[in-house]
Amino acid sequence: MTVEQSSQVDTGFLEQVEDASRRYATRTAERDGHMEALEQHGILYADTQERVNSRLNRMGVDWAMATAIERTSETATTGTSLDLDRELVSTDLLTLERFMGRNDLIGIDYLEGGFLAARSVGRITVRSPGSSHHGTGFLVSPSLLMTNNHVLGSAEEAAAGVVEFNFQSGLDGRPLVPVVFQLDPQSLFVTHRDLDFTVVAVSERSRDGQPLASFGRLPLKEAQGKAVIGELVNIIQHPNGEPKQLALRDNQIVDVLDDFVHYAADTARGSSGSPVFNDQWEVVALHHAGAPRKDRDGNVLAVDGTRWHPSMGEHRVDWKANEGVRVSRILGMIQQFPLSGAAAALRAELFAAGSSLHPVEASPSTVLTDRMDGAAPQNTTRGRNGEQPATTGAVRWSVPLHISVSLDADAPQPRAESPAAEPAHRATTPSYGRSLAGIGSIDGQSPAERDLAAAMVNLAAFRARPYYDEAADLTARDAYYAGIHPGNPTGLRLALTQRLESTHERRPAYKPMRLLYPWVDLHPDEKLRGIYSDKGFTPQELIAADAAVEAARIGRWQEFMLHESAPGREAIEAELDLLEASLPFNCEHVVPQSWFAKKEPMRGDLHHLFACESACNSFRGNIPYFDFPDFDEAVRHACGRREPAKFEPSKGKGPVARATLYFLLRYPGMIGDEARELQRGGLELLLNWHRDHPAGIYEQHRNAAIAEMQGNRNPLIDHPEWAEQIDFAGAWP
Repeated sequence: MTVEQSSQVDTGFLEQVEDASRRYATRTAERDGHMEALEQHGILYADTQERVNSRLNRMGVDWAMATAIERTSETATTGTSLDLDRELVSTDLLTLERFMGRNDLIGIDYLEGGFLAARSVGRITVRSPGSSHHGTGFLVSPSLLMTNNHVLGSAEEAAAGVVEFNFQSGLDGRPLVPVVFQLDPQSLFVTHRDLDFTVVAVSERSRDGQPLASFGRLPLKEAQGKAVIGELVNIIQHPNGEPKQLALRDNQIVDVLDDFVHYAADTARGSSGSPVFNDQWEVVALHHAGAPRKDRDGNVLAVDGTRWHPSMGEHRVDWKANEGVRVSRILGMIQQFPLSGAAAALRAELFAAGSSLHPVEASPSTVLTDRMDGAAPQNTTRGRNGEQPATTGAVRWSVPLHISVSLDADAPQPRAESPAAEPAHRATTPSYGRSLAGIGSIDGQSPAERDLAAAMVNLAAFRARPYYDEAADLTARDAYYAGIHPGNPTGLRLALTQRLESTHERRPAYKPMRLLYPWVDLHPDEKLRGIYSDKGFTPQELIAADAAVEAARIGRWQEFMLHESAPGREAIEAELDLLEASLPFNCEHVVPQSWFAKKEPMRGDLHHLFACESACNSFRGNIPYFDFPDFDEAVRHACGRREPAKFEPSKGKGPVARATLYFLLRYPGMIGDEARELQRGGLELLLNWHRDHPAGIYEQHRNAAIAEMQGNRNPLIDHPEWAEQIDFAGAWP
C-alpha cells in the first residue's frame, strides 16, 4: 500500500497485523519444536508424517528415496558410499535434494516457470475522492483476480479499482508499458475478513483492447502436499505499489496452522495480496500480513529501527515473520458463498482452472458456435460485460474447458442430440454420474465439452419448434391413458404405476444441461426460472455454468486420482459425494437424491428435475416440504423459509407437489421409510398445493416434452382431478 492510504485500508491492514502477531506469538513452542526437528533430523521430520508423505507423493518420489538422500548427506564426510544409482534417478534427485536443502542447484526451467508465473501478477490501484492505495493481485482463472480483503474490502471499492499487468522493467532495464484492466465486481465479488481474501472479476479487455487471457492464470489447487515446514517459498509482489519484484527463496516455512502458514522473513518483505509459491511455482498461500518486530512500548518498528507509521508503506516494516492464508482454506470458503447464474459459472471457472496440471499454462477458452440450417435463434445472448456477440444467427458461449483425463479410453463417443435422436440418452450414455466411466478424453474432447456441444445443438434445434402444441398433446394424452379408468383408488394407483413404468422406455442419465435447460424446463418467455425463487435465467447461462462445474469436477477427480494410491470403493464414493456437494449443478431434485441413494433411473428422471440456482438448492438440502402458518408474514430467504426438518418454498409449490406425487406413483415404496424423508402426513400438504396451484402451460409443455424424451407422462398434470381418487397412501413402504 502507498503513502496515500485511506483510514479504512490502514485499519484493515493493522487489524490483520495484530491478528497475525497474536497467532505467531501463541505458536512459539510448536515453532521451536519444528526448528529443532529441522536442525537435528532434517525436513522429513519437521512436519506431520501425513503432510510430508503428501508432499513426496506430489513430487513423484517415495519415502525410501528421500531417506536414501538423507543418508547420502550424513555419510558424505566419511567417504562412505551409498548404493544409489544417481543416473537412473537423476530427474527426481535434483528436485528432492533441493527440497531437502541438500543442493542449491536449480534447473534452468525454474527461471522460465517463474517468468510465466509473474505474468499473472499485477498491481492493484484504487482511487477514490481524497485517498488512494495500492496492493498486489493475481489471476486465478480466465476471469477472476485474487487479493486481500484489506486491499479490496467492498464491491464499491473494487469498482473504483484497476489492475495493471506488465508494471515492471524489461530486459533492457526500461519500464514496460502497463496494461490496465478495470475490475468488474458486478459480475462477481466475494470477500472474507477473517481469511483476508477477495476474489473479483476483471474486464475481459484492457483499456487499450488487449485480452485478459494473454496474462494467463495461477490456478489454485486444494490438493495437499504443495509445501511442508522447512521449505523455501517465493513471493512475486508490488511492494508499496512499486514495479513488480521477486523475493526468491528468501522465506522458510516455519509453521503450518489450520488456516495459515508462517514463513520466517529473512530478507524478503511481503506485499498485501501477493501469491506465495513453492519451487514448482504452485500457489501455496495468499500473503496478507505478518508478525512485526516491536519496541518495548509495543510500537511496530521500521527496518531502520525507528517507529513505523502506515505512511511508510508495509514494505518498510521490520518483519520477523510473514503470514499467508492457505489456498485450501480459501477454496473451501469460496464454495460456501451463495452464488447463482453467471457468478456461479465464474466461480466454477476458478475450480476448473485449478485442475490444470500446468499451473502457469494459459489456455484459451473453448468457443462453441452451433447453427441449425442458418436459422437465427429467437433470442441473442450477451457476454459477461454486456457486449453483443459479433456473430449473429448463432448460439455462442465461452467456457474454459481444457481438462483431459484418460480413465476410460474405450468409452463410446456420444453424439450431440437433436430431438429426433433421443435414444442416445439411455442410461448407457457415458456419464460422470456415480461412475468413473466416460471421464476420459475422446477425440480430444472432455465429457464437459461433449455435453456443452450437445446442449447447444439441442438449444438451437428446439427453438425451431412451437413451445406447446395443445391439440397434438391432447391426442397423445388420450392415447396414453387408454384403458385406465378411475373408480377404484387402489386399482387406479396400480394401473398408473404399471403404465408409468412400462412406458418409461428411454431413461436419460442425469445431465440437466443436455435436455432440461435447452427445452424441458423452459417457460413461455424462453427463460428458465429457479423453481423455489422464480429468478430468471437464460438457458445459455445455466448450460455454461453446469459445463464449467462438470469440467471442475473432472479436474478435481483427476487431482484426487493422481495423489491417492489405490483408493478403495468407500474413498471413491466419499470423493464423488464431496465433488457433487461442493460443485452442484443448477438443478433441483424435488425428491432429494439422498432419499433414493442417488440411483438411476430416479436420478435422471426429468419429471422431478427443475432448474434451481445452486444457492436455493443448498438452502433446501434434503429437507421435506412444510407449510408454515405464518409464512407470508415471516422474514425469509428468497428461496423460501427453512427451519429444522422443515422447508417451504417461495414459489413453485404446484409443480413440486405434482412432481413428488408422480414419483410416488412411478417408484412406490422407494421413499418414506426414514423419518427425515416424506412421511404419510405430508400427503395432505402435497394435495393441497396441487389443488391451490393448478398446472398451466409451463407444466403442460414440460409434460409433453418429457413424454417425447422418456416415453411416460405425469398423470397429475394430465388429469388433475385424479389426485383425490388415487390411493397414494399405498405407495409408502
